[in-house]
Amino acid sequence: MTQQQSSDPGSPALPRRRLGRTGLDVSILGFGTAPLGDLFARLDDTAAIAAAERAFALGINLLDSSPLYGHGLAEHRSGTALRRVARDNVVVCTKVGRWMDPFHGRGSNFAGGAPHRAVFDYSYDGTMRSVEQSLLRLGTDRIDLLLIHDVDVWTHGTDAIEARFREAMEGAYVALDKLRSERVVKGIGIGVNEAEMCVRFAKAGTFDTMLLAGRYSLLEQPALAEFLPLAQAKDIGMMLGGVFNSGILATGAVAGAKYNYKDAPPDVMQKVAAIDRVCRAHNVALPTAALHFALGHPAVASLVLGAQTPQEVERNVAALSSPAPAALWRDLKNEGLLDQHAPVPT
Repeated sequence: MTQQQSSDPGSPALPRRRLGRTGLDVSILGFGTAPLGDLFARLDDTAAIAAAERAFALGINLLDSSPLYGHGLAEHRSGTALRRVARDNVVVCTKVGRWMDPFHGRGSNFAGGAPHRAVFDYSYDGTMRSVEQSLLRLGTDRIDLLLIHDVDVWTHGTDAIEARFREAMEGAYVALDKLRSERVVKGIGIGVNEAEMCVRFAKAGTFDTMLLAGRYSLLEQPALAEFLPLAQAKDIGMMLGGVFNSGILATGAVAGAKYNYKDAPPDVMQKVAAIDRVCRAHNVALPTAALHFALGHPAVASLVLGAQTPQEVERNVAALSSPAPAALWRDLKNEGLLDQHAPVPT
């Protein structure tokens, strides 16, 4: 993995890293569009689109979306922002595994979104249908990265996961491999919440990139022992999502802090409070430490961070300009708050 400065004229120098074998250089911060699908609140179109535009202006060149986000709304809004910049300057990543049914009502956990129903479908035909719908919503003629989305126990449960995994490898993977061989896309991969599923997919097929959410962060590192070394060995370019673990590493252990999309349990609150205490002793903000740590692993190319407003994007970018001293990582390890084998920024 190589690192370079942004070369876009007029944009701030946001470093870029090579994304595995894709041949793509992506900014170390990516723009995650789940909030643009009205994940937490119904957003004003103008403000939502402005968030994506601000990301591009600040040198972020990786946009990550999914049909799931707002049941198509995030892709619609992302497409508007994309049409306002040079398409070749943005690496567009979206996902397959669901297509949208516009003729029936929706049920979702989003505050708003499009009035369409999400249909799970990891078959070959379902995958191609999903890709076609995404191209239309995004208003583009190509997608750079395509990920098989949410083939994990968290989404499907233990009883259904084996059937879903088999369906994904026999259907979605075959479809994406075909699109890759035809050079319709530059890279294919997986987007899940579980390191164990990343290992299974990495061993079952040839993937260029993976987006793992929540399982490698300042709070927890279950991906460290097996998956990240495997990703390095197979030259799988890593994108990390959920580096704030649904919010608690951004807010700290405050009342109502979220972990894995729910109120954080007492043990998580206690550990985050301890991490925060060490960070404060070194005059480093907790979210700043979280970002620097996640980027410290050599397998990681980019952190995909969601944002609802231009101001949130600006805060994320600014956090990277604040240094984190080596003594911080040493003290976290000495107190047993960080895996002793976790690589740290130098």
